[in-house]
Amino acid sequence: MAATTFVFLFNNYLVFWHGWPGVAPVLGGAAAFLGLLQLAGYVIPVAAIKVFALRNRERPFASDAALLYAVTAYVIAAAFWSTFFIGIVDGVISFLRVEGLLPAVFGKKLAQQLGVSSFRGVYVHLPLMLAAAVVAYYRRGLDFIWLALLVVVAEFQIVIARFIFSYEQAFMGDLVRFWYAALFLFASAHTLVAGGHVRVDVLYTHFTDRRKAMVNAWGSILLGVPLCWTILAVGMAGKASVINSPLLYFETSQSGYGLYVKYLMAGFLAVYAVSMMTQFLAYYLDAMAVLRGQSPSEPAHEPA
Repeated sequence: MAATTFVFLFNNYLVFWHGWPGVAPVLGGAAAFLGLLQLAGYVIPVAAIKVFALRNRERPFASDAALLYAVTAYVIAAAFWSTFFIGIVDGVISFLRVEGLLPAVFGKKLAQQLGVSSFRGVYVHLPLMLAAAVVAYYRRGLDFIWLALLVVVAEFQIVIARFIFSYEQAFMGDLVRFWYAALFLFASAHTLVAGGHVRVDVLYTHFTDRRKAMVNAWGSILLGVPLCWTILAVGMAGKASVINSPLLYFETSQSGYGLYVKYLMAGFLAVYAVSMMTQFLAYYLDAMAVLRGQSPSEPAHEPA
């Protein structure tokens, strides 16, 4: 299911960004070949995973759960470094632009292009995302927790600038909202696995380990995963959907000199859904390990 999720995201990109037909026209029409390729993108990974599972029947569930934990950690780390790099660089560009210094630094033509959201998204934000993906691969640790400090610093500089220097611009508030949204949406998956969400246990606390595992398994499959799929399905149903639309058109805030990152905040919902789904699937595998008499993976925490 995790592989299907990533294939779905890639197919969504092909359909709405490059005009591919999707899997619907597979049975005929000029677009049948491209549709067949997209359908194969779903079938081949599922078949490969099935073959792998059959050939490795003795492989413990905990190993697969640990793999999903690692995938989640990488997704969140890449998202964190992306928001960090983009927040800093876009903030500098917006400051230079609002103060009229952009032409002096980059030239008149490039300064005009940097005022276009699509140009800034493709030629500034995208390279920073690729750099973030590389940093996340080599960097180990819960880096997203630094977002809390970044939010405080961003808010503090607003207070200092406003009340001491009587200076305030739209991009300063945008930066706080950008990092604040990332903090809560990116941290949700880790908070889930660390058992940090607010919870009220009436029955669960008194369950045996086996019954807890059964509740975790059914809860992950019947409640957690469908919720995440609902976010992705509704948010990426069409060009006008709540996730696709801002990303397609590089949506920005109404303030002319704010950060050009509003479209990325819509993408945070996709990051949230994917990271939570992989965590729920890892929970399911850990629960199955307990039910089979195996040891759960590390980290192994009770769900929220």
